[in-house]
Amino acid sequence: MQRRAFLAGGLGAAGFASLGHPALAQPARQRVLRFVPYTNLAILDPIWTTVDITRDHGYMVYDTLYGLDGNFQPRPQLAEGHRVEQDGRLWTITLRSGPRFHDGEPVRAQDCVASLERWMPAAPMGQTLLASLDELRAVDDRRIQFRLKRPFPLLAAVLAQATAPVPFIMPERVARTDRSKPITETVGSGPFVFKRDEYQLGVQTVYERFGGYVPTPDGGSGLTAGPKQVHFDRVEWHHIPDASTAGAALQTGEVDWYAAPPAELIDLLRSFRDVEVGRMELLPAVMVMRPNHLQPPFDNKKLRQALLPALNQADFAMAAVGTDPTQYAIGTGFFPPGSPMASDAGLAPLLGPRDPDLARRLIKEAGYAGEKVRLLGPAEGTVTAAMAQVTVDLFPRLGFDFEATLVDSATVTQRRRSMEPVERGGWSVTCWAFPGLWFENPGTHSLLRGNGRDAWFGWPDVPRLEALRNAWLDAPDLAAQQRIAREMQVVGMDELPCIPLGSLYRMTALKKTLQGRVTGFPIFWNLRRAA
Repeated sequence: MQRRAFLAGGLGAAGFASLGHPALAQPARQRVLRFVPYTNLAILDPIWTTVDITRDHGYMVYDTLYGLDGNFQPRPQLAEGHRVEQDGRLWTITLRSGPRFHDGEPVRAQDCVASLERWMPAAPMGQTLLASLDELRAVDDRRIQFRLKRPFPLLAAVLAQATAPVPFIMPERVARTDRSKPITETVGSGPFVFKRDEYQLGVQTVYERFGGYVPTPDGGSGLTAGPKQVHFDRVEWHHIPDASTAGAALQTGEVDWYAAPPAELIDLLRSFRDVEVGRMELLPAVMVMRPNHLQPPFDNKKLRQALLPALNQADFAMAAVGTDPTQYAIGTGFFPPGSPMASDAGLAPLLGPRDPDLARRLIKEAGYAGEKVRLLGPAEGTVTAAMAQVTVDLFPRLGFDFEATLVDSATVTQRRRSMEPVERGGWSVTCWAFPGLWFENPGTHSLLRGNGRDAWFGWPDVPRLEALRNAWLDAPDLAAQQRIAREMQVVGMDELPCIPLGSLYRMTALKKTLQGRVTGFPIFWNLRRAA
């Protein structure tokens, strides 16, 4: 109640004006958009990290050869088109004429080759492409040629991926930066120019419209496809760590868009007549429980399976975002609802009435011998922290000798790397929430891999999953991809490299005068202010 009264009275906005944001105290200007991001932009190199805020920054500054439309299909962006020859083993991509970098230089095939060579080793699907590649070269200034060891039908889709790190195109001189070091020059050919002279970590990030931007003539739309029309001369990201202050600034009009308000503010923001609340992403985040497959007790598949009757996806979802059913989905699997690969295949053990007594019986029958079970999770008030608390409540009731290690996020990031047994500092289980775009298909789904010690933390060794992933990469059409994805989910629900715990829709709030927002993530092209 105190927070609601604070916001409703506008007092938070008054405090906001005194927090070192003089630009926000000025009268609103129609051609300036003021935005509150969900976290600080600390890393500017979009190939250096998988953090989504850096991906969002990347789409402001850079462009890609292909974009991804609202149906998750690739459409040309910097590319004019492509030709496929030699039974799919030779792709030639032709660039559009006209696009230039922010320094005035034309975008050339040589820039694209250097950018892709920097990106491929950093991205899972880039690594897959690199392993299939015999040669990548610039034929001339406008043509890029991929000579492949075998057909790679997903090439355009891989170059269109919106999952960080994204294959952004940079000038060759920048892309040739040593991959062990972040770039120091932020120059792209995208719709906005990054104002490095106004960048203040933890305070603000500023972009100006690139007057020389040439939108694609391709008719695609949605997500990162289609013409990127810019209707603002300037976009300011103002970093406001306090949710009450950010909400009050939106209420009073000192900011136009609040990227990701916490769940407890959503109802209040909906009550403001001039504020619209909706889903931020095209796909919801996927929540999972990740067992450690290297160490007892969850190196035992039957013990992993024994957990299923006791896991209630609704418990995890509501702990994270509350009881508003518009903010979560349950009965979901490894792929986010709304994605082409999503299905209910193999999900029966997670559906229907929950039965902790059955789980306790199955745990004993699986041979649980009283090993210590350690949960590794964050202590902060995040979605993953809420998921950890549900696990803290549940696991002792299932009969485990349970210990919760709840620490700061940086320590979680460090300790999750340990392959040691629990008695030497290792862990047994973790909980995570991943952006839906990361899990949109088997190619980018890092937790549906079965490549053992090369897998993401948890290290499942499931050769059948790897074989199916390879088959998916070679699938000739969408129907074949969906069939293989269903089979992967069935195998996944048997082997349980991770356990699906439902999906969350991140909400966003913006002034109703803003129109044309592209659903997906914070996207600033095609967004305009109504007269």
